[in-house]
Amino acid sequence: MTTPPPGQYPPGQYPPGQPVPPYGAPVQPQPMYGQPVFHAAPVVYPQAYQEPEPQPRAGGTPAIRGVLIMAAVAGIVTVIIGVFFILGSPEEYESPARQTLKIKSDGLAPTVGPGGTDQPLTQAAATAPPPVPPLPPAPAMQPATPRRLIIPKLGVNAPIKSVGTDKSGAIETPPISNHNLVGWYRGGPTAGEPGPAVMLGHKDTMTRSAVFTRLHELKNGDTIEVVRMDGTVAVFTVGGVEQANKQTFPTERVYGSRDNAELRLITCGGSYNRSTGHYVDNVIVYATMTSTRLAG
Repeated sequence: MTTPPPGQYPPGQYPPGQPVPPYGAPVQPQPMYGQPVFHAAPVVYPQAYQEPEPQPRAGGTPAIRGVLIMAAVAGIVTVIIGVFFILGSPEEYESPARQTLKIKSDGLAPTVGPGGTDQPLTQAAATAPPPVPPLPPAPAMQPATPRRLIIPKLGVNAPIKSVGTDKSGAIETPPISNHNLVGWYRGGPTAGEPGPAVMLGHKDTMTRSAVFTRLHELKNGDTIEVVRMDGTVAVFTVGGVEQANKQTFPTERVYGSRDNAELRLITCGGSYNRSTGHYVDNVIVYATMTSTRLAG
């Protein structure tokens, strides 16, 4: 699973009641909603070349050759001792990335997180598949631009605006000036056609809550409706909800190719870092289309 490259969090978005970092204070960029898997990863340039330290020639004096031989032997002994320590306590020497990917799995796949009010959300194991709802999937439809997102349980009825990607390859966010606006990633499928349609919205603004402030309350079996331009409504059933650290965003689980018509709703979550002005996690809802109807 690749870690999505950083994307700039929208400027000016801070939770209600939280102090705004002073003007000119450095803000560390955070990945917002990950990077679509079919976009090329940014090139990581190596550090500048540095001239190596001059090494003594092989034909040096016997004293120098003796010192080099003793240093080599000491290095080999040190490596052997280190290997024994690692084999004795492997967990203490795992990389931070591996340790992060292991946390909070708790055998929750394929439902990922239990969801629901006052129930903790979790991050699934890196290889866990997207969670599935209790109902069978409905046949996929032809593409049609989404117009409105309706979540009856949360009282959400919001217009949808198409969004693309920024210069770093991260998905853009809808304008923060409209708290009741959902962004649909136009580089992916539309809601109702095969594959994961990705929509995102803000958790809050500087002054009030926003369209996805209660997204974490959804759980397995809840319904989501997408009104489409062709006059149909795609009805999705929630399979599960996941709260994932932005540094270990589940790119394949969110953007990976799927045979059924699926939906992903994404917003910010977790704790708020006052020094950077960002939330540290994403809340992700996984849903599958289980029925369709004509718009009323």
